[in-house]
Amino acid sequence: MGQANGDSANHNPLALDAETMRAVGHQTVDMLVDMLCDAQAPALIRASPQEMARRVDAAAPEQPRPFPELLDQLRNDVLPFMSRLQHPRYFAYIPTCGTFPGALGDLIDSALGVDVGSWTQSAGPSRLELVVLDWFKDWIGYPPEAAGILVSGGSAANMTALACAREALLGPMTDRVVAYVSDQTHSSLARAARALGFRPEQVRVLPTDDRYRLTPETVAAAMDADAAAGLQPLLVTAAAGSTSTGAVDHLAGLAEVCRERGAWLHVDAAYGGFAALTERGRAQLAGIELADSVTLDPHKWLYQPIECGSLLVRDGALLTRAFEITPDYLADTMVEQEVNFADRGLQLTRSGRGLKLWLSIGHFGLSAFRRAIDRSLDLALLAQRHVEESDELQLMSPAQLGVLCFRRNVPGADEDEIAQVNGALVQRYGASGDGLVSSTRLRGVYAIRLCVMNHTSTEDDVRKVLDWFVQAPRPAPAAEPQAAAAPVPASAPSQTDPIADGWLGPPQIEPERLAALAVFEGVSAGQLARIASWGRELRVPAGEAVVRRWQAARDFFVIVEGSATADRDGELLRELAAGDFFGEIAALDWGAGYGYARSATVTAATPLRLLALGPADLGLLMRDVPAVAKRIERARRERMGR
Repeated sequence: MGQANGDSANHNPLALDAETMRAVGHQTVDMLVDMLCDAQAPALIRASPQEMARRVDAAAPEQPRPFPELLDQLRNDVLPFMSRLQHPRYFAYIPTCGTFPGALGDLIDSALGVDVGSWTQSAGPSRLELVVLDWFKDWIGYPPEAAGILVSGGSAANMTALACAREALLGPMTDRVVAYVSDQTHSSLARAARALGFRPEQVRVLPTDDRYRLTPETVAAAMDADAAAGLQPLLVTAAAGSTSTGAVDHLAGLAEVCRERGAWLHVDAAYGGFAALTERGRAQLAGIELADSVTLDPHKWLYQPIECGSLLVRDGALLTRAFEITPDYLADTMVEQEVNFADRGLQLTRSGRGLKLWLSIGHFGLSAFRRAIDRSLDLALLAQRHVEESDELQLMSPAQLGVLCFRRNVPGADEDEIAQVNGALVQRYGASGDGLVSSTRLRGVYAIRLCVMNHTSTEDDVRKVLDWFVQAPRPAPAAEPQAAAAPVPASAPSQTDPIADGWLGPPQIEPERLAALAVFEGVSAGQLARIASWGRELRVPAGEAVVRRWQAARDFFVIVEGSATADRDGELLRELAAGDFFGEIAALDWGAGYGYARSATVTAATPLRLLALGPADLGLLMRDVPAVAKRIERARRERMGR
C-alpha cells in the first residue's frame, strides 16, 4: 500500500498516496456496481450469530492487510448476509431504494469530513442543507418563516419535534400535560415520549376509524375529557402514511381541533410525505401545511441512501429556541444571520446530509422522482385489483400511499389458525430469496403487508409475489401451545406480592371461586392459585362507574359477582355478568409502556365483586395460561373491530 510522500509513514502512519487512493477507490466502486447489478442476488440471506462469528474474526488485526483481501472478505463473508433493499420484490416494512449519485454524495461527505454543526466550519454544505430544506417547505406548502433540519431518520425527527413542542408550549416537564397518538402511530413516537419524561398515564392511545385514520371527533372528545379533569392537552401526533396501512389521518380537521384547544399538531409523514410531489399524493395529504411540525424521511420515498430524515417546524423560531445553547467554547461560531444547525437539534457534530440530496435530485431532475412515486402508487393499485380478483386471497386494507394489506384465505379456520398459516407463508417466502414481505396486525387481526416504493419494481414483480401466495401449498396450523409454567400448590407465595398473606396483604379472590368463571374454564388449580395471587379484589357499589371512557387507567377486570353495563357516550354496547371481563384493550401494551385510553364506560348495575389485574400481571397470565390468553385475544379483536 503506497504512502503519501517518501518517509511520511514515519510521521503519518495513516496516509495514502494519490495513486493508491484512486486504486482502492476504483476497486471499491467496481465491487459495489457488481453487487447492485447482480439480478440473481436474493432479497435477503439470513445467518445465525454462530455462523457470522465463524466468518468474521472478532480480534482486531495488529498488522495491515492488503485492501483487495479486505474487499474479498466483505464480498464473501459480510455483505451477502443482509437485505437487498434495491431488490425489485423487496416489499417488506417501509424499504428504501437509494440512488447511486446519492451514495456518491455520502462518499464525498465521509471522505472530506463535512461537519454542518456550525456555519463557520461549513458555509457551503450548510447552504446546501438550507436549499434542500426550502425545497421540502415548498413541496408541503409551508411558509417562508418555517425552519428545519436534516437528521438520521424519522425516529430522530419525531424526538426533535416532541422536544420542540414541549419547550414551545410548556417548558420543564410536568405531570399535568397529555399527549395523544393513534393506535396506528409509529413506535418511535412512544420511544420519544418515554425519553422525554411522559409517564404511561400521560399518553392517550386513541382508536382509529374503519380506514385506520385518527378523526378530529375522537381527539376532541379525549381532549375535552382531560381538560375537564384538570389536565392540559399538549400534543397530537397524526400520521401521513401510517406504517401498517399507509393511512392518512384527517389532517385539516385535527389542525382545527388543536388550534381551538391550544395544542401542538405534529404530523409524522416520514413515509408518505414526499407523495406531495405528485398530484394524487398532494390531494391525499391536504392539510399537512397546517401542522405545527412535520417529519419527512428522504431515505424512504425520496430514494436517498440511509441515513436521511428531516424535521420541519412551521414557526421556525421555535425550533431554534428549543435547542439553542451557546457555551463559551462555541461563542466564536455565533454570527448573526448565519444558521448553525447545532442550534436546531440534538447533535453538535453533524454530517452533510444535504450533499446526497442535492446531487441526486440535481442529476435526475425532480420530474424523475415524481414519476417514480406515481409508479409506486400505480403498482399498489394493481396489487389491490389482483387481490380482489383472487378467490384465494382476502383484501384486509386497500392501497393507501403504496401500502396494501392482504392474506391467504383458510376456509373453516378460526382467526388463530389463519394467523398461523399466513405467518408460516410469510416466513417461507422470505426464506425462498425470491422477495420479501412483512406482516402486521389490524386491530389484532393478522395481515400480510405489501409496501410498494422501490423504483426498480415492475408490474411483473407485484404479480409474481401475489401469485406465490396463491399457489404456495398451505402449511398445516401449529399445535396448540402448552402452558409454560408448571402448576404450583395453592399455598405457594407469589413473587409479585411483597406480602402475600396476613392483614397487611390486599384482599384476594378465592381460587375456587375463579374456577366457576367461564374465562378460567379448564385452568388447573395451581394456575388459579397463581392468578388469584397476582390480582386484587375490588368491590364497587351499584350505580358507580368502574372505568370511564378516555381514562388512562390500565387495569384488567373479571366480574366475579354481580352485573354491569358498558356504554359509549350513552349508547349501550353490552351487558356484563359474572365470568365476563373488560379492560383488556387498555391493559395490553401498545408500546413503550403506553396503552389505549379507555374506549367505553363500565358502570355497576348491581354491587360488583371484581378481580383486578395490572398490565404486568395480565401479561404474566397470558404468557403462562395460553387458553385464557386465547379467549382474551379473541375478545380484544372483536371489540377493537367495533
